[in-house]
Amino acid sequence: MSDVPRGHSRFHAVRARLEAMAVEPGPRGWFLEFLVFGFKQGWACLFGGLMLALLLGTHFFWPDDAPIHRYDAITIGAVLIQLFMLVFRLETPKEALVILIFHIVGTVMELFKTAAGSWIYPEASLLHIGAVPLFSGFMYAAVGSYIARVWRIFDFRYTGYPPAWTGYVLAAAIYVNFFAHHWLYDIRWFLFAATALLFWRCRVWFRPLHIHRRMPLLLGWGLVALFIWFAENIGTFARAWTYPNQEGGWEMVSIAKLGSWYLLMIISFVLVSLVQRPKGPDHS
Repeated sequence: MSDVPRGHSRFHAVRARLEAMAVEPGPRGWFLEFLVFGFKQGWACLFGGLMLALLLGTHFFWPDDAPIHRYDAITIGAVLIQLFMLVFRLETPKEALVILIFHIVGTVMELFKTAAGSWIYPEASLLHIGAVPLFSGFMYAAVGSYIARVWRIFDFRYTGYPPAWTGYVLAAAIYVNFFAHHWLYDIRWFLFAATALLFWRCRVWFRPLHIHRRMPLLLGWGLVALFIWFAENIGTFARAWTYPNQEGGWEMVSIAKLGSWYLLMIISFVLVSLVQRPKGPDHS
C-alpha cells in the first residue's frame, strides 16, 4: 500500500520528512533552509521545467525526416507529462484542474494574438487550432501549475490581502486589455497603478522549512515574472514560437515583455486563488 495520503502528491511524504528534521540555529541551519527552499522551488517548477526540456530536446535532436511534425510531438509529449504526473501522484487533481483552466485561457489568447501578428509559430503541425499548435496552451498551464504547487508546498499565508472581489475585477480588466489594446488605448499603466494600490500592503508568508518567512507580494510577482521571461527566451531560442523581430535569427526577447508577464502573473494568481483560498497567518 502507498504511504501517500489520498488526495496528496507524492511530494507530501518527502516534504513531511524534511520538515520533521531538527535544524540547528545559526549559519548551518540557514544553509539547510536555503537548500530545502531550492528543492521545493524546483519541485514546484517540475511541469514547466519538463516542458522547457521538451522544447530544447526536440529543437536540437528532432530529425527533419521524422514521421510526425515536431510541434505535434511536443503536444503529445506535453499530454504524456501531464498523465505521468497524475498517475504517479506528482500532482494533485486540484492542480490538474488549474492547468486545464490555464490551458483554455491561454489558447484563447494565443488565437487572438497570432491573428493580430504579435508572434507566430513558424513550423507545421496537424494538432492545432487555427495558427496555434495545441502545445501552446501547456506553456500557460505551466505558469498556473507553478503557482498552484508553490502555494501549497510553501504553505502560503497572507497579511494585508485586499477583498477578493477587487482581485477578480483587476484580473478581468487585465485580460480584457490584452485584447482591447489593439483597438483602444492601452491602459496597462493604470492597471499597474491599480495593482500597486490594492496590494502594496500585502505580504506573503512562506515556509521554506519550519518558520514562515515573509516578503511583499508585489516583489514576489516580479521575481516570478523575471523567471518566466528567462523561460520565454529559452522557448523562442528553441523556435517554439517567434516574435516578428526574431524572424531573421534569434535575439533576446525585449525586457519590456516583463510588464506583460507581470500582468499575466496577476491573472494566474487570481485564478489559482479560486481553488486555493488566501489564508491569514492565524488560520488553523
